Amino acid sequence: MKVLLHYDAGPGLAAQLAALPGLDLTICVEADTALYARLLPEIEVIWHVLRPITAADIAAAPKLRLIQKIGVGVNTIDLEAARARGIAVCNLPGTNSRAVAEMALLLMLGALRRIAYFDAETRAGRGWSQPPALQDGLFELGGRTVGLIGYGAVPRLLAPILQAMGCNILYTARSPKAKAIGAFRSFESLLAEADVVSLHIPETPETRGLLNGAALARMKPGAVLVNTARGGLVDQPALVAALQSGHLAAAGLDVFAAEPVNPADPLLSLQNVVLAPHVAWLSTGTFARSFSIAAENCRRMGNGEALLHRVA
Repeated sequence: MKVLLHYDAGPGLAAQLAALPGLDLTICVEADTALYARLLPEIEVIWHVLRPITAADIAAAPKLRLIQKIGVGVNTIDLEAARARGIAVCNLPGTNSRAVAEMALLLMLGALRRIAYFDAETRAGRGWSQPPALQDGLFELGGRTVGLIGYGAVPRLLAPILQAMGCNILYTARSPKAKAIGAFRSFESLLAEADVVSLHIPETPETRGLLNGAALARMKPGAVLVNTARGGLVDQPALVAALQSGHLAAAGLDVFAAEPVNPADPLLSLQNVVLAPHVAWLSTGTFARSFSIAAENCRRMGNGEALLHRVA
């Protein structure tokens, strides 16, 4: 079975993938559009990471039978074009949850303690000559109220860690969860009560722009926003304005409205943000779990068996 991994795999990962049995696997870096175009007519399976799969890509791949998302969100795949061709689309729920939960915690701590700012100041030789007023903006996570928007696999891992650290946990979801750690709140109430708001929902037409200017204004003065979900959930110019005005104390962001981020984006010049380039999911543990299931789905497709985690 001809499989294309559309991703910039490092040498260790490439060696692991080469050892998978029964697959004719080609790795194409996302920036090599010429190679990608040459490979599409022959491949049967795409292992898709970040670069969107468009209707034109699907049309150029007449043998394509499966698009396997290496991750959870399928908003980067033209699902209608895939359905029209009868191409299966699967994702991998839970495989990156631990990595994302740990990154969400890291961004909370980094934003509250302004770790990116102190890192830059220390490297510049100014770390030990900070203004005394800065002391008033450094906070502990323990004892604060953390609001989780969504309560799927990542919050289920994150909530007990936050609880052990002494946080008061709130969450909002479509409905209360029987075994959830924390108290259920409406979206509006959570925004008004939480010191830290962390996003854990997919980007859909209904959730796109959920954290708009009005929603950000409802957040507590001095609150922190953390986003390891999707950049499109947040009105980014409104977030910049809230951070510049001081209404929000800080933000920790792994995802952005447009990726890669424009180097001129004003968000990058703010000292009260901690930033990462959409790598919350990225760990060797995620790879091991993800490609094991992706290979199993290839085996199942070859044997005519039901696929795991099919979404379309």
